[in-house]
Amino acid sequence: MNSSSEQIPAARSNGVTTAIEMPEGDLISGQMSIVHLDGSSNDAMTVVASTAIHLRFPAIVTIPVPPHETDEEDENPSKEIEPIPYADARRDYDRKMRALNQFFEEARHYRQARIGKPAATPVNLKYEALLPVLEGTTPMFVTAVREREIREAIQFARKEKIKIILADAYEAYKVLPLLKSSNTPVVLGPTHTLPLDPDDPYDRSHTTPGDLYQAGIRFCIATFSSRSSRNLPYEAAAAVPYGLPMDEAYKAVSLNVAQIFGVANRLGSIEEGKTADLIVVDGNPMDVRTNVNLIFIDGKLVSLDTRQKELYEKYLGRQ
Repeated sequence: MNSSSEQIPAARSNGVTTAIEMPEGDLISGQMSIVHLDGSSNDAMTVVASTAIHLRFPAIVTIPVPPHETDEEDENPSKEIEPIPYADARRDYDRKMRALNQFFEEARHYRQARIGKPAATPVNLKYEALLPVLEGTTPMFVTAVREREIREAIQFARKEKIKIILADAYEAYKVLPLLKSSNTPVVLGPTHTLPLDPDDPYDRSHTTPGDLYQAGIRFCIATFSSRSSRNLPYEAAAAVPYGLPMDEAYKAVSLNVAQIFGVANRLGSIEEGKTADLIVVDGNPMDVRTNVNLIFIDGKLVSLDTRQKELYEKYLGRQ
């Protein structure tokens, strides 16, 4: 994480005090960290060094899902997404599933060897990172967008006897009983996004948080984009007119997140003994018209200055 990124003060100025770093990549991409959005280095910003392991669950993808983290080229509305032939998509899926199953099998063998003969077993950092997952102390953060991926991810977790958190589960509304019975928490993607399928309701992303709340499923809301993280409060607010109570919208970007990632004893709410991450606002923090007047991170008053504010003031008087 670049502690000097201009995206950090931009998010902070809108009341976001804490974030989760998620590495991108194919299949198992690495460890995720919880960080405060204040500090001059990664070490100074880190709250929890390893809170989960990110797994992009294999899927048969013939039409790629647009990423939440975009660049200028991705934002071109005229750019068409090239479809992938089914045979190629199926071949890629089978290859990744074999690799995933093999990696877990090798990691379990490695764990047994480390327990039985630690001195004779060379350290393998890839397997070492997976040990807390196999021991049940760290969850896998599993990106599974479509219904089939979600079902297979939960089935995989049962087979491997591991804990998982579903990520960016767009079609979670299709498997509510399964999510409830398996006690699987869900991190939903942004509500301000277009439907994935042409025949989906226009408000599909807006109604899903309310559906999960009504079904009694633990969930929270994320942007999955450092560029859009400043808009996090509005992603939750957009679900309120579609069935999510306002109090639950607050929790979806605060306490629920802390509970899902196992840090509710430190973060997520204003309670004695917890980290003092606070914002002072002049209205409802979910309302786009509200201003953040003060922000405290770990008890420290933090600047609200941003690059955008600097440029605004610089050119404000220009004729």
